[in-house]
Amino acid sequence: MSVLNKKMAKTTLAAAAVALGVMGLTAPQVAAADKPVPTISGKADSATRKIAAENPSAVVAAGNVCGAGYDLYRADMLPDNTRKGTLFVYVKGGNPASNDAPTCAIFDNNMSGAKWMKLKLCSNYTSEGCASDEGNFTQYAGPVYRNHGGCGTVTALMKTTSGSSTYIINAVRDTTACN
Repeated sequence: MSVLNKKMAKTTLAAAAVALGVMGLTAPQVAAADKPVPTISGKADSATRKIAAENPSAVVAAGNVCGAGYDLYRADMLPDNTRKGTLFVYVKGGNPASNDAPTCAIFDNNMSGAKWMKLKLCSNYTSEGCASDEGNFTQYAGPVYRNHGGCGTVTALMKTTSGSSTYIINAVRDTTACN
């Protein structure tokens, strides 16, 4: 086969592959690569698992912000199912409900445009205190970390501007179930 014919054959194969991809006929490994699989704690509740199943890209993206080794423990659509924001709590270790669970939180802005947001993660250990991130964010507040975040609390606040007196979201949650 001449060099010209080889180039034409490669071009034809490439065009066919693109056409098949456009039609949705891709190799299984390519299709699977397009759907990220979040790592979820074995202790995550059914509501968190449902959110993760419906929004795997968001769960993986927030987990990547936290870093390696964190598993999703909780996901809350805030203030309710209208989902103006999503609170993600990730933990490390086999027992996320322990006081010693390293914890990371992300507060996702699901609205258009920048909003004033505050995310505060408090440890159950009073000596470790709280970590927070606040400001005007178009994507998310955080990440915030606590070495002993299990059994602590996480607060997610959102307003149109910092001077606004009305909260779009005002939520306080336990980081992990410790009862």
